[in-house]
Amino acid sequence: MNLVLTIEIAAAALIISAGAGGPITAWILRLASRKHREEAAERAGDPTGEPRPDPAAEQLRGGAWIGVLERLAITGSILVGYPAAIAVVVAVKGLGRFPEIHGSSGVSERFIIGTLASYLWAGAIGVAAVAALGALP
Repeated sequence: MNLVLTIEIAAAALIISAGAGGPITAWILRLASRKHREEAAERAGDPTGEPRPDPAAEQLRGGAWIGVLERLAITGSILVGYPAAIAVVVAVKGLGRFPEIHGSSGVSERFIIGTLASYLWAGAIGVAAVAALGALP
């Protein structure tokens, strides 16, 4: 197996996972919260339906950086053939965020949707990279 090509594929997977995962996760969160915002605007009598700042996003500070690190860890663990490490990432994030999400349904919903979207992206990129590495002569 060509070592340089292996390193390039692994590096590309990590870069794509960490870099593109943020915008994809943000897009999924916008889709999930759009209906909620529209319903809230109707209840408040706001005919414009203008988007308002999401208080859940403000409460979960540091989410973008945490997301980059978690995607690197998940994709990396798949690349090195140790997917059980994903459980550690899940546990650390859940325990670290518990005080912020405890008791707030909007925050916990955003946390779950964002986390699952991020993990699915990182896992898909990791699996695709392993498949690409397996296809090398």
